[in-house]
This record gives sequence, C-alpha cells and structure tokens, in this order.
Amino acid sequence: MLKPATVDRGPALSVVIVSYNTRELTLRAIETLYEHTQLTQFECIVWDNASSDGSADAIAAAFPQVRLVRSAQNLGFARANNLAAQQCCSDYLLLLNPDTELHTDAVDQLVAFARENPQAGIWGGRTIFADGSLNIASCWARPTVASLLFKAIGLTTAFPRSAVFNPEAYGRWRRDSVGPVDIVVGCFLLIDRSLWHQLGGFSEKYFMYGEDADLCLRAIHLGYQPLITPKAQIVHHVGASTTVTEAKAIAVMTSRASLVRDHWPAWQQGAGVFLMWLWSALRYLATRPSSRKAQRRARAAHWAAVWAARKIWLRGYDQA
Repeated sequence: MLKPATVDRGPALSVVIVSYNTRELTLRAIETLYEHTQLTQFECIVWDNASSDGSADAIAAAFPQVRLVRSAQNLGFARANNLAAQQCCSDYLLLLNPDTELHTDAVDQLVAFARENPQAGIWGGRTIFADGSLNIASCWARPTVASLLFKAIGLTTAFPRSAVFNPEAYGRWRRDSVGPVDIVVGCFLLIDRSLWHQLGGFSEKYFMYGEDADLCLRAIHLGYQPLITPKAQIVHHVGASTTVTEAKAIAVMTSRASLVRDHWPAWQQGAGVFLMWLWSALRYLATRPSSRKAQRRARAAHWAAVWAARKIWLRGYDQA
C-alpha cells in the first residue's frame, strides 16, 4: 500500500536582512543567525542596497546558502523589505537589521512566543548594546500630543525614566517582562506573513525610519496587539548604516511628521506639527551662541542643521 505523499511546506520562517555598506556587521549578523537558530527551519534573504564596500561579494562567498539579491540602487529600507518579502512563502517574516548579533536562541524563542500568542500579529524581543546594557529601542509607544509637548519643553530629557514625562519610552520598563506595545522596532520584528500581505507591507513613502511604526499602528487599527518577550534577546549596535547625525535626525523628524499626519485625528495634526517645530526651535535657541567646548559646538551645529531643514521635515514624506 502506498503511503500518502508528504508536502514540503518549506521553511516556517523567512529572515530578511537589508544591507547597505555594513559588510563586517552583516557577515556577523548572518553568522550568529545560523549559529544560534537550531529549532526553527528558516531561510535567509539578504537584500543588498547597492553597497560600495564589497558586502554582496563577501556575503556570497561566506554564505552560499543565503538568497542574495544585489540591488542596482539604494531603494531604502521599506521598499527593499517589501521586494524581499515577495519572494517568501513561509508562515512568518522576521525583519533583522544587519547591525545585530544573536548570542542566544533568540529567533527560536521569538517564533515559539508567536505561536503561543497568535493574536498579536507582530512580535518583538529585547535589545541590548554590545556591553550588555539595556537598549530600550526594541519598542516604543506611539507619539501623542502630551509626549511631543514634554519633549519640546525639556521634561522628557529631565525625567527620562518617568512614565509620565517620557511615555514613548515606557518610562522605567526594562523590557524584562512580556508586554503589549504600540511599536515593535524593525531591527528585530517578527510578523505573520498573512498580516504582512494584508497590510501591504511597509508604506514605501517612509524611505528610512518610521515605516515600522506605521506598520504596527496600522496592525493595531485592524485589531492586533503587538507583544514583546524578554526571552528573545539580541545585540543591536544601532545606526551603522547612517553615519551623518544631521541626516539621520532630519529623516527621523520627517518620519515623525508623517506619522502625525497618517495616524492622528485631523483636529490634532496641526498641534502635533507645531510641537515638533517648537521642539526644534527651542533646541536651536538653547544652543546659541555656540561654546568654545567642542562637544557643545557640535550640538549647536547639529540643531542648526535640523532647524535649517525644518521646511523639509515639517512637510513629512507626503509632501517632501
């Protein structure tokens, strides 16, 4: 009697890494991914965004099992992930930054957590810096009128661990317990593939920064509730693909202005944009005149550049 044929459903997980001029970091991220993921069948897709540092050749030589895509141009984080995800047929997508390292079974733990909590739709873990200290930027709360006001007038800086004055960072929460969050950061974001397609992936107007926040907030609108688990912990070196701090700050401000317009009620949007303007204006004024100390001069130059670009970032990505 013939046995029924078994159907190969392929890997349960597709890991997508978008790389841009981070050759050594990307190689380390891939190495630790394969080293520490033992229980989950997965495929790894690396989308190289036209790196000029030999990243693609190095990845191809070191990891022939990786599905490598060599983009002819830098398409940005959102579009690159969307195109890479089109090639996946797994149950879950894991977006993993090239400047991350796995020291434990973080991916196995995250996938197990997702299977235990399917209602979340999106799941994240705990991130630490290379020295082992907590990196709070694995998740955030959504920006609100109150959070932007507290940032603008300096209360967030004065009381960084306050849940009242720094609500976007969840105050004193050390990401050491399971908890619901508004935003899982895209450096280590697991999402049900069917939800990804239902949402249409990332909004590609977010060229860099904010696309993960927009994705999570749209999922919440559909009734999902993203969750964080401390059992899935990784190292995140942070910002390796963006070396110019002013350019990064302007991109972040542009994305935040877009989030205000995309996810706030119409009657609050004007206040949100004004508070971002006020935040930048007060920082610019507070750093004038520049000091003789190099650190203060650098801070003054930073806020001068951000203030000078305000007409760009205040419009957000819709009109930039």
